[in-house]
This record gives sequence, structure tokens and C-alpha cells, in this order.
Amino acid sequence: MPQIAIAGIGYVGLSLSVLLSQKNKVIAYEPDEKKGALVNNGISPLEDRDIQDYLANKNLDLFVTQKKKKAYKEAEYVFVCTPTNYDPEKNSFDTGTVESAIEDIRRINPEAVIIIKSTIPVGFVKEVRNRFKTKKILFSPEFLREGKALYDNLYPSRIIIGEQSERAGTIAALLRDGALKRDIEILYTDPTEAEAIKLFSNTYLALRVAYFNELDTYAEVHKLNTKSIIQGVALDPRIGDFYNNPSFGYGGYCLPKDTKQLLANYNDVPNNIIQAIVDANTTRKDHIAASIIKMKPETVGIYRLTMKSGSDNFRDSSVQGIMKRIKARGIKVIVYEPVFKKDRFFNSRVYRNLEKFKKKADLIVANRFHNDLIDVEEKVYTRDLYLRD
Repeated sequence: MPQIAIAGIGYVGLSLSVLLSQKNKVIAYEPDEKKGALVNNGISPLEDRDIQDYLANKNLDLFVTQKKKKAYKEAEYVFVCTPTNYDPEKNSFDTGTVESAIEDIRRINPEAVIIIKSTIPVGFVKEVRNRFKTKKILFSPEFLREGKALYDNLYPSRIIIGEQSERAGTIAALLRDGALKRDIEILYTDPTEAEAIKLFSNTYLALRVAYFNELDTYAEVHKLNTKSIIQGVALDPRIGDFYNNPSFGYGGYCLPKDTKQLLANYNDVPNNIIQAIVDANTTRKDHIAASIIKMKPETVGIYRLTMKSGSDNFRDSSVQGIMKRIKARGIKVIVYEPVFKKDRFFNSRVYRNLEKFKKKADLIVANRFHNDLIDVEEKVYTRDLYLRD
């Protein structure tokens, strides 16, 4: 039974740690001592029902440490799951955390095979293999939803390993053996193709979001029934009734940065669609903000900063873009966010008491509607039709 190390226990790293520790010894490195202590005590620091359940009730061989040497020294495989944010000045992902992790692993345990799970630019593995003079670095993209990260590891749509070798088969088996789904599609590719698969997959999902949002914009402007149009469109089995619920735009950990990174990778390649997907998200936020401003509210209440139900992720949530636009027009904005611990968010007052929040706001803006708002439904602005995602 191989010993496995994980670098970072965000959504990707923690869900992977739980998956693999069912049948393997896993030591995760996480510099945040509080997060590590929670996991070691069987408590999830993340909003994910399955992770919470498995940590509390399953027999896992998992330990989180703040010591890199303890995590990496005896590991045969090290999965790097550190964040890579998009840097607009460099027009690329900031891969500093990944590179730093590779340096640490190579220094402590040069024999370990490094599997990058962080999202990276196309061509990154080839470049770091040359820089570190080793072939023991590969990429395996993850395809996880916020709030359902472990579920998506237990029932993966596919497993992709960015290498065609015997050890690639071993790595795929580690991921497959922890899953509950059977007959999982496994694809072995070269590293660069695996990197492209990740970015093109997420950009296609962003395209679907942008498409149905623009459909909704058209319907709203012309006072048509968006839901009827979407239902009719979705009855075509080639299109399907999924990932089609209008929103304020795509946001969260992955789609904004991945679309921009793919566009950057297209720098010397002719394109129209990729640029349009990025632009469409800005246009949608402009339209939503303009619709709110037309109502001439004095105080706008933002219901939740998170991307969607069951998530605790604020990063790049689309509603933040709406906030900035309406505040720029002098409209007072307050926020209801029970999991945000500070009293102000970008100079807007944060309420953790829902009833006080409802009374203070004369218009409530919700990217995703919730039963909490039923009693004030007449003053809620949302484009959420299906109450599901």
C-alpha cells in the first residue's frame, strides 16, 4: 500500500485526501494550523456534506501536518492541490504555489512522483519538467463542483491522467479504487493535452452559462417568459435540460480564471468564441446592474456572497460584480452573509441576522433564491428559475 502526500487541503486537496485515505495512508500538508486541527478531529473546514460525513463516520487513514518533511519524506506519490489564481498583469495563472510545492517535494524526496491537480496553463508540465530536469511530474485534471467535491470524486465523470505509462495506470487505479462508481472512463494523454482538456471543459461550461444568461437577457428585455423558452430549447436531446439556469454570470473558483487563461493561451491563434465567452460575462453583469438601477432602490440588500447553495466560496462570485456596479451609482448596499465573520464587506455593512437584513433592504438581490426569502418575495430580484444550481 503506497504512502500518499497531498499539498493543500482546499476543496480539491481535502476531497482527494478523503477519497484516497479510504484505502491508503495519506498525509496532507496544510500550513493553516486551524484547518489541519479540524480535519484531524474529524471536522470539515469546508462546506461539503459528503466530506463532513466521511471525516466524521468513515475509517480514514488521514493525517494533516504543518511540517512539509513529515508529509513528503516517505511518500511515493504527492498530489499538488494548491490554488492558482489568474494574474491579469501577467495574463496567465499565478503558478507560484505549485512551483514552490514542486521545489519542496524535489528537495525533500526527489524519488516521489508529483501529480499536479491544480489548474495550470497549457504547456506548464513540459516547462517544469525541463526546469527541474525530471519526468516525475505529471498532470491529472479535476472536475469538481463546489459543495460536491467529494461526491464528484466518488462518482467521477472521467479520470484523466496526463501521461501514457505504467505509473499512469497505477495513479488512475488509486483514484478509481476509492470511487463508488464503477466502469469509470479513464483516458491517458500527453501532459499538454490533459492541460487543454481541463481548460476547454470549463470554458464550454462557461459558454453554456453565458448562452442561457443571454437568452434570459433577451427574454427579460422583451418581457417574455424565459422558463418557457428554455424548456422548449432544452427538449432537444442534443442540448439537454441541464446547466441552463440563468444567473448573474459565471463565477467561483474555476470558470472566470480558466476562461481567461484559455484566452491567453489563444494569444497567437485565431478565435472568436473564446473571447466572446469572457466578454459575455461582463455584459451580463452590466445588464443585471442596469435592471436593478432602473428600479431606483435606496438600499439594496445582497442575499449571500456565495456562488450558489451549499457553497462557502466568495471568490469571484458574480454578485460581487453587481455590487460594485450599483455602488458606483451611489446606491447604498448591505449584505446578508452568515458565514462572513467581519462586519463590513468592501465598505458595505454585513448582517448575520436575516430578519434585520430583510427590514433594512427595500430591494433584495439574490443570485440564487432560497426559502428564507419567501415572506419578502415581492421585493426580491433574481433570475433564478429552477432553484437548483
